[in-house]
Amino acid sequence: MSIPAIPQRLTAPAPGWTVRADVVVVGSGVAGLTLALRYAALEPGAKVLVVTKDVLSSGSTRWAQGGIAAVLDPRDTPEEHLSDTLVAGVGLCDEEAVRVLVTEGPDALRGLIAVGARFDTDATGTLQLTREGGHRRDRIVHAGGDATGAEVQRALVQAVAESDIEVIEHALVLDLLKDAEGRTAGVTLHVMGEGERDGVGAVTAGAVVLATGGMGQVYAATTNPVVSTGDGVALALRAGAVVRDLEFVQFHPTVLWLGEDSTGQQPLVSEAVRGEGAVLVDADGTPFMRDVHELADLAPRDVVAKAIMRRMRATGADHVYLDARHFGEEKWRTRFPTIHAVCLEHGIDPVTQLVPVAPAAHYASGGVRADLRGRTSVPGLYACGEVACTGVHGANRLASNSLLEGLVFAGRIAADIHAVRTARAGNATPAASEPAPDDRPTGLIDPRARSRIQAHMSRGASVLRGQESLGEVARALMNLRWTPVTVEPCTESWETTNLLTVASALVAAARERRETRGSHWREDFPERDDDRWLGHLDTTLTAEGPAMTYVPHGRHATALPAQVENDLIEAGLDPAAVTAILEAAEAEDLQEAGDVTSLATIPADQTATADVVAREDGVVAGLAVAEGAFSHLSRGRLVTERRVKDGERVVRGDVLMTVTGPARDLLTAERTVLNLLTHLSGIATLTGRWVLAVEGTGARIRDSRKTLPGLRALEKYAVRCGGGTNHRMSLSDAALIKDNHVVASGGVAEAFRAVRDAYPGLPIEVEVDRIDQIEPVLAEGAEEILLDNFTVEELTRAVRLVDGRARLESSGGLTLQVARDVAETGVDYLAVGALTHSAPALDIALDLRGN
Repeated sequence: MSIPAIPQRLTAPAPGWTVRADVVVVGSGVAGLTLALRYAALEPGAKVLVVTKDVLSSGSTRWAQGGIAAVLDPRDTPEEHLSDTLVAGVGLCDEEAVRVLVTEGPDALRGLIAVGARFDTDATGTLQLTREGGHRRDRIVHAGGDATGAEVQRALVQAVAESDIEVIEHALVLDLLKDAEGRTAGVTLHVMGEGERDGVGAVTAGAVVLATGGMGQVYAATTNPVVSTGDGVALALRAGAVVRDLEFVQFHPTVLWLGEDSTGQQPLVSEAVRGEGAVLVDADGTPFMRDVHELADLAPRDVVAKAIMRRMRATGADHVYLDARHFGEEKWRTRFPTIHAVCLEHGIDPVTQLVPVAPAAHYASGGVRADLRGRTSVPGLYACGEVACTGVHGANRLASNSLLEGLVFAGRIAADIHAVRTARAGNATPAASEPAPDDRPTGLIDPRARSRIQAHMSRGASVLRGQESLGEVARALMNLRWTPVTVEPCTESWETTNLLTVASALVAAARERRETRGSHWREDFPERDDDRWLGHLDTTLTAEGPAMTYVPHGRHATALPAQVENDLIEAGLDPAAVTAILEAAEAEDLQEAGDVTSLATIPADQTATADVVAREDGVVAGLAVAEGAFSHLSRGRLVTERRVKDGERVVRGDVLMTVTGPARDLLTAERTVLNLLTHLSGIATLTGRWVLAVEGTGARIRDSRKTLPGLRALEKYAVRCGGGTNHRMSLSDAALIKDNHVVASGGVAEAFRAVRDAYPGLPIEVEVDRIDQIEPVLAEGAEEILLDNFTVEELTRAVRLVDGRARLESSGGLTLQVARDVAETGVDYLAVGALTHSAPALDIALDLRGN
């Protein structure tokens, strides 16, 4: 019997009810509620719907003890916070994303305080700051001593209760709805009896934000609450979204050890306890972190977790201890009241006793791949918080950056959705299309498999991993797909299916990454390997299971939105190469002082909307590049909405794209965008004229290597937009024997044989300028002959002579006036170097809308 595939859609009853919303936020932690509040403030008349799996106050946020990292101390700097984060991420952080985090973080925190969150202060009312692992400065704000998450959740829940935001509680999200073009159209969900609506329903919306938190319940022991079953990552995989770096699961080094058979949610002993001076010791009372790392007990979490595991293996113990007896009772009760109470509840008095601790699954540094505006690879689907992989955490999250990430990127996503909807105002395209039928195969996993999934993951894919243990887990997970009974749709089977989906993708990535880096520790590959593994593993779900692509680090570490990257890739362009062009343009345009005119004349907080408009008729090319330029040069602050597609014919006055965001950024990016867009559209327009001239003849128009340095790929793409085809890209992908090669080799036949002998299998083209050269070339086996500067009459004779034995190209001396005559001779191609070498730019302008 064959093993069933991982379901690409959950088996569920058809929706029995439908509601409409402008934005659906799935999740009610710091990311989801902050986003809902920010969007409601930006667009007061919009309908914002929050869907949460439990009650509004549940989820992972309220369990956060340590605090929120932000640069608030005058002696601290964003650069230092950036540096600490990059070090913790072990080479895989997206530096641009981290810079966004550390520079926008303080204002995001102040916004949370404005909402009503109350953090601990000293006698003067100044925020108290502490330090956690990996931080070289005191920059962690906290509330209630060790109850930061609870206070953040309280403030946000209260703010939502006082707003017009609609909430559906006890609702498990099932699958993403898409329209006929593959854009997000909403979600299906199941309300579990205690919410406003019972049973399976649908919410239609043009924007869906996943803020579903983590996936810790994929392991038997975790700090995550019972609701953290990876629902968001599983939904994204089924929806076709890219998930990145799932193998980097952070195991918190100090979780209260309750016995070897203890499973489920385990009590966390905050890293702030070590930040205040607690020391890790083994069973003999010997401290062991001093010789491991320069920061000793405050080393990054992966370092501490590995050191604990090594000490446990060396001593045969199943836990170590935290020694904080020197705190005294007063400090325990005031600074760490929650942890103190939990310890006492389990029969441990931390004032007089060592606290037993061991690592347990805590946080997912990987997740649904999202750009600097939270956009995933599925249009209209966003991800925020722990469910997302924005690049800020790399291979290992720095302590207390998680709540900060939720705050910062929630604001960015809200702004992006608002800008997109604003740009669409007056457009004939509706904000939310109707969901299209979905015929993908459905399925469910037996809910009895849940505990077995967790046990296998904890046994073979936990802190310590190896090829053998991961292989055993992979086989076990595959076997769990099969069940001898019919599985009924219910909360338990949906959650178990999500757990199996996420576990399978995680294990596949962990098996693929053959190195130790950050929170991924391979016993059989114990060293970090930058030569082979300085990159990311992107996972998608296929009918056969998880499929992975290795992406070298830096290729996607840019400000290019995910959808732009996808469009570039589909167009045959490398996003990294396009980014390099944009970086070169930025370096030329913006020196240290920046755009002095815009800085002097435009207030920093002024926003604007502009239209990119055609000033003459033509064919447009390079819109994805233009969108990338707007995003890159503004660090993701500008939002674009394309109104036409590359390759479309436009007429004077047509709006090609609408851009919304800071006015300074708009005008700073204007020239770079127009330089590229007018040039590429000029090439496409000229190519279109040549294509029209030979229409119906069977001949095709193609280009040459007469391109501007660095722009060849873009210019050749523009040729394709105009309906032409490309000749060879470089001197390496095909051999082209020209007159000078013939002279150097002693003859055409000799040159042909030399190339064939040196590079067997490589395509060989031969350029001739006389008819008598054709037959010897054909005799050697030439598949393509380039007829240089032949007259129409000579071309006609050449076509008759060759009689289909090789493809023929006409080049040299071609004009639009003779194009059709040349094409009608029967040649296969007309090579026009002028397409890229000297095409006039198409007149396109950026028009700023008035207030």
